[in-house]
Amino acid sequence: MNKQNSEDVMPTNSVVQALLTDLYQVTMAYAYWKSGKMEDRAVFDLFFRKNPFKGEFAIFAGLSECLKFLSNFRFSDSDIDYLKEILPHVDPQFWEYLSGLDASQVTMSAIPEGYVVFPKVPLIRLEGPLPVIQLLETTLLNLVNYASLVATNAARFRITAGESVQLLEFGLRRAQGPDGGLSASKYCYIGGFDGTSNVLAGKLFGIPVRGTHAHAFVNSFSSLDEIKGNKLVLNPSAKSKKDPQLGFVELTKSYLNKVSPILNVLENETNEGELTAFLSYAFAFPASCLCLLDTYSVIKSGLPNFLAVALALNDYGYRVIGVRLDSGDLAYLSRKCREGFNLIADKFDLPWIKQLIIVASNDINEDTLRSLKEQACFGSLENHEINSFGIGTHLVTCQKQPALGCVFKLVEVNGEPRMKLSEDVEKINLPGKKNVFRLYSEDGLAILDLIQLCTEKPPVVGKKILVRHPFNESKRAYVCPHKVELLYKDYWGDNCLMQSFSSLQETKQIASDSLKTLRQDIKRELNPTPYKVSVTNEMYHFLHDLWLKHAPIGELS
Repeated sequence: MNKQNSEDVMPTNSVVQALLTDLYQVTMAYAYWKSGKMEDRAVFDLFFRKNPFKGEFAIFAGLSECLKFLSNFRFSDSDIDYLKEILPHVDPQFWEYLSGLDASQVTMSAIPEGYVVFPKVPLIRLEGPLPVIQLLETTLLNLVNYASLVATNAARFRITAGESVQLLEFGLRRAQGPDGGLSASKYCYIGGFDGTSNVLAGKLFGIPVRGTHAHAFVNSFSSLDEIKGNKLVLNPSAKSKKDPQLGFVELTKSYLNKVSPILNVLENETNEGELTAFLSYAFAFPASCLCLLDTYSVIKSGLPNFLAVALALNDYGYRVIGVRLDSGDLAYLSRKCREGFNLIADKFDLPWIKQLIIVASNDINEDTLRSLKEQACFGSLENHEINSFGIGTHLVTCQKQPALGCVFKLVEVNGEPRMKLSEDVEKINLPGKKNVFRLYSEDGLAILDLIQLCTEKPPVVGKKILVRHPFNESKRAYVCPHKVELLYKDYWGDNCLMQSFSSLQETKQIASDSLKTLRQDIKRELNPTPYKVSVTNEMYHFLHDLWLKHAPIGELS
């Protein structure tokens, strides 16, 4: 076990403070203190009850932020002063107690960030003084709920789009505030996206940053006369380059006259302001030019203007990147763009133009991706030629489901199990301090997650185990695992990190690898097969004995 001082790997100026909590956590802590329960040793589980987006899995995210919070957890003098104002009748000695609290007596075990996870399985297990753990609840839920939800949403977009398609997160302007925007960029990347438009996320997290220009840039130009003094220099690193006799603007105009009839575009159908905008962008970014085509007309103006600029740049030793489509029938327009690329590539003997990227945006959701993917799979006449998607609103706001619904439940106090009973079976928690094992088949796929008491012996490879549904007596089976993985790692204890948690790039790979251990029918978008979360026979009887012990007995009359 590799212990590390938290200061070595985490910033000490965490923006998540102890007061980022609900008032009732403070009032409960005071009531615990008044009752003399400061030294009671409690175990809490953080888990969710139902898979998001009508799917059968989630991606666990937010663990690194939870660890940063633990490392910095304490109440400042100004925090105490504020609490005194809103709770004026509290015993003054409680404020002395509160000012001395930190996470030094807390231990945290958790599933690694990026793993696929399932309902009822505790993602985080916390142990420590009852009032302290209670004060951590709201903040930890805040750090895990959205992070896991948006990472899961991103993973679903990735599964739907397929591995070969580039996915870019463009959601900052639609996200719930700057914190939501940064979190979305970070956790969408973990969930399988390739880059973001969010510049600050790129700086803070090392996520690749992508983007081009907007419609406003095109609209801001109206005439070629607006280009003054811009001279494009021949690319000195190009292996083979022509020495154009015309200046870049004149060369582009001459190419436009050649391109337009090839694309069946009539004279004066192209917009001069748009051409000027593309030229100006090419002057600024000759080696990475990607243009937005749909300001006026993709087919009659945007495409011929772009290809004229592309041919002129080629003469100067540069290659454009591609185009973006942001409105209209994306499948149809992408096909027309690819047709145009192919025609020009053949006419001017430039085969690389056939491979230009076509990026699509325009409020894309999971259903849009599924429809486009199905068209491609079945060879439809409506097939598309898009190989990159910029996705914003539906991704970062998780419009299909706005919250994951993680909960934080007390399961043990001073070695005695605790259990919340409910008439709704889904809301009954699994009591006691537990371990979770993932059992794998011979082909490396996950069979089920097995929850058992920490006092039980772990499952053994090659040995048959009786596993049970926690609440349905008839659902039971024998399993003989070919691989057994203890899902929990000890991340925090003795006021320091017990494990060095993964970098963002490593967590992204963990998520990808973990998803590959699930069968395809569990990951499919429509009517997925439920993944099994089971308990041992001993855990089953422990749970039901405790249930019968505490459930009230009615009386018939």
